[in-house]
Amino acid sequence: MIDGQACNQWGVPILTTHITILSPTAILGYGFPEASFQEGLSRRPNAIAVDAGSTDPGPYYLGAGQSFTNRDAVKRDLAPIIAAGLHLSIPVLIGTAGGAGAATHLRWCLDIVQEVLCQANRSARVARIAADQSADDIIKALTDGRISPLGPVEPLTEKDINDSTCIVAQMGVEPVIEALNQRPDIIVAGRCYDPAVFAAVPIKAGYPEALAFHMGKILECAAIAAVPGSGADCMLGTLDHEGFVLEALNPDRRCTVASVAAHTLYEKSDPRYLPGPGGVLDLTSCRFEQIDQRRVRVMGTQLIPSEHYTVKLEGAKPIGFRTIALAGIRAPDLIPQLDQVLEDVRKIVFQNFESIDETEVSVMFHCYGRDAVMGKLEPLRHLVPHEIGLVIEVVAETQELADTICSFARSTLLHFGYPGRQSTAGNLAFPYSPSDISHGVVYEFSLYHLMDVDDPVSLFPVTVSLMGLE
Repeated sequence: MIDGQACNQWGVPILTTHITILSPTAILGYGFPEASFQEGLSRRPNAIAVDAGSTDPGPYYLGAGQSFTNRDAVKRDLAPIIAAGLHLSIPVLIGTAGGAGAATHLRWCLDIVQEVLCQANRSARVARIAADQSADDIIKALTDGRISPLGPVEPLTEKDINDSTCIVAQMGVEPVIEALNQRPDIIVAGRCYDPAVFAAVPIKAGYPEALAFHMGKILECAAIAAVPGSGADCMLGTLDHEGFVLEALNPDRRCTVASVAAHTLYEKSDPRYLPGPGGVLDLTSCRFEQIDQRRVRVMGTQLIPSEHYTVKLEGAKPIGFRTIALAGIRAPDLIPQLDQVLEDVRKIVFQNFESIDETEVSVMFHCYGRDAVMGKLEPLRHLVPHEIGLVIEVVAETQELADTICSFARSTLLHFGYPGRQSTAGNLAFPYSPSDISHGVVYEFSLYHLMDVDDPVSLFPVTVSLMGLE
């Protein structure tokens, strides 16, 4: 930026009253129509930004160091995105690389970037931003009283930290801007606050932080905020100093006040406020205006700076091995008394394996079609379904033990003689053979906490290198 004026990646001033960000897809690897993407490029965006990860798929991918998105699908998406960024001389920004944003995920994504560049006979300056945190540093922060729970989670212990296979911090916009200052063609960030890669370019150019973050909050899910919604289609955001405009780029989709306002409420515990690194978005005065049939303008968003800058910590640790069995139940004499039957089966399991107890092995039954989704909160629990899809789940300290217990629970339930039983052929219908599936290591989130930091950049080192053809 020169005297408050927006500049391109080489520091050349750009005379503009607005700035435009193209979001191709909700998560890198989900895909997007070429026509939508080309329509977005025709608007001459100032940057292409895409989110590549989430905690939504659970802790396994962070703990195991694997991506929940398919490598071929990510490469398919990256090829046109990188080509367009280089052709238009605009930055390409990727947040939470590899799905979870740890070092192994970052390397995985960078390998794909390298392949795309080489196959296109191109080279590019690529900035990588690491998000991994050492156990020793986290323990010190815990000892210093700088870590607090995020939501209803257990207090953090040193054992939780040491047992974690990966620990990442969720970077805010500051490390991304630090990377932009080094004028790369492509930024690949580790674990990242979802709106950060969308907000970084506008904030660096001097646009209001509150509006940039709010626009990023919606753009990170691309066309999910349109009607009909889709995570596999493009969205364009155009920001000025008073508000921003959202537009779905597929003529079959449109942004409406209802769809954009609804997505503003997405993944929020309070409809008025959205906390993030460094501050809280205040949406109480937010206004939505339908410009035409396909575009919505948003105004009035405010940002309340935090007294202390905090980053979210995410860690995952292994807790055992899982085996599952899938079955169907369509017995009108069994379903009304299924709770008691399942409890009796569980008791028989532990009676037959006296050397184990429920602190070592978990035996769980998930009744789909009744209450498997909502559990104890299911309001229609009193209704008796005509059939149930049953998942038998066992978690134990070894895969062999999990396999053994699941097999025994499944066979016990299959032939269990409940009161009033009229058929002896079996209580379960199995869609697959073999019926039992060894699922491997089970992880749980060991860290889901906030950490106070003095410097929002120092935890996230930036490295720039030339990639592709030399």
